[in-house]
Amino acid sequence: MARALGSWLSGSEPGSESGLNEYPGQRLGLPESGPGSIAGFGRRIGALLIDWFIAYGLVGLLVALGLMNQQTFLYSPMGSTSIAVVWVVLGIISVRLFGFTPGQLALGVRVASVDNRIHVGLGRATVRGILVFFVIPALFTDSDLRGYQDRFTNTAVVRR
Repeated sequence: MARALGSWLSGSEPGSESGLNEYPGQRLGLPESGPGSIAGFGRRIGALLIDWFIAYGLVGLLVALGLMNQQTFLYSPMGSTSIAVVWVVLGIISVRLFGFTPGQLALGVRVASVDNRIHVGLGRATVRGILVFFVIPALFTDSDLRGYQDRFTNTAVVRR
């Protein structure tokens, strides 16, 4: 009885089918390093900041061209909302068309489908972009360093 209880409490053997990874992405069939391996958080956050500054610049361009009122942009929540909307739309369109955002291109990462599809479709790019917008899903990651936005859409952020 003690042996049966002890073997149950001790867990499974390392490297067995328990889902333990030696490195992030192993369970998904991705390499440990180099192109196609899971990208680190530094590159992801850097790409996010670059994309956010691009969205800020695009909204600033709209203000400069007179398509948006400067008073509305500077002194109302509409300015920050418009930046967020531009950021989400930029992310959705670029991930769908190219597989990466401009910030991800600059830092050498991309969004890859882990279910052997060639492209990330419009629906999955939209769900992913909206979940990243809410920030919280991206904070909780699994052993493969994928947030909820990647788990729900069968994607992963990998090195190019």
